[in-house]
Amino acid sequence: MAKKSSIEKNKNRARLVKKFAGRRERLLAIANDQSLSMEEQFTARLKLSELPRNSSEGRLRNRCEVTGRPRAFNQKLKMSRIALRELGSKGLIPGLVKSSW
Repeated sequence: MAKKSSIEKNKNRARLVKKFAGRRERLLAIANDQSLSMEEQFTARLKLSELPRNSSEGRLRNRCEVTGRPRAFNQKLKMSRIALRELGSKGLIPGLVKSSW
């Protein structure tokens, strides 16, 4: 199980990403628009840099929903391989059968 502080920090980042997504998208569109003047693009970049760093989507970490484990993450099921195997062995994931031979 991951540290509670790491899990909460990532949840806070996800909340900030969601909150600032629209503003960040508009500013990026202005900053990357070549038809606008350099001053307008530069002011958009300055406003973009004033946004909180944790509102950037690249700072999010994929974590297991069950244990909070950051590695060996399955994106489709949003859990780690260890939690996936345990729940699959117990028969709690529909359609998943643990193989044996």
